[in-house]
Amino acid sequence: MVSYGEKMKSIPRPKSLTELVTEKLREIIVNGELGLGEQVSEVKLAKELDVSRTPVREAFNRLEIDGLLKVEPRRGTFVFSLEPHEISQLCEARVCLETKALELGIRTNSEDLHQKLAGCVEAMQEALEREDISAYLTLDTVFHQCLFDCSRNRFLDDAYQAIAQKMAAIRSRIGHHPDHIRKSFHEHNKITEAVASKDMDAAMKILLNHIDLIEGSYWNMAALANTQTAKPAST
Repeated sequence: MVSYGEKMKSIPRPKSLTELVTEKLREIIVNGELGLGEQVSEVKLAKELDVSRTPVREAFNRLEIDGLLKVEPRRGTFVFSLEPHEISQLCEARVCLETKALELGIRTNSEDLHQKLAGCVEAMQEALEREDISAYLTLDTVFHQCLFDCSRNRFLDDAYQAIAQKMAAIRSRIGHHPDHIRKSFHEHNKITEAVASKDMDAAMKILLNHIDLIEGSYWNMAALANTQTAKPAST
C-alpha cells in the first residue's frame, strides 16, 4: 500500500506572526541593536512592528527559553547579560563542545569539513575586502557551526545550540576591533589548513588559542561589555 507521504508533498505553511516577530527580535538582539541587559518594551516593540502585543509576548516567551531574554516579574523583560564568571563558564563549555566537534569532523568527515571551512574563509576574505564587518562576524558564527554540522553527532550540535546565539550576540558587540578581526581571520585560515592536512594536534592547538579564555582582548572586552549599565526601555 502506497502511503500519502510517498504520493504527496507537504504544503508549505506561511510563518505565523509569532514566528516573524521572534525572528526579528532574535536578529536585533544578536546583531547588537539592543544592548546586553537592556530592557525591551512589549508595547514599543508591538508598535514598531505594527502587530498586536500577543505575538510579541509569545516571542518573549520563546526567546526566554533560548536564553536571549530574561523575563522578571513586576520588572519587565531584558536582553540577557553575563557576569565575568559566567563568561568564563561559557568559554569552558564552548571549548569542550567545539574541540570534540572538531575531533569528530577530522576523524570521520574531514573532506566535507575542509570544503565547508574553506568556503567560509573565502567568503570572510570577500567580506573584509569590501569592509563589511557585520557580514564577516556572521560568517564567523557560520564557521564554528560547520564543526558541528560535520561532526555527525546531532546531540553534540543540540548542546552547542544552547550557547550559540549568546556567542553570536557577544561576537557582534565586541568583534569589530581591527586587532581581533586580523587575529580571528588568521586563525580561521590556520584551522582550515590543519583540517586539510588532517593534522589533529595542530587544529586543536589553534582552536584552543582561538576560543579559550586566554584569547586575550576578545574575552576581556566581553567582560567589560557586560559591566556597563543596562539601558531602560522607552515606553
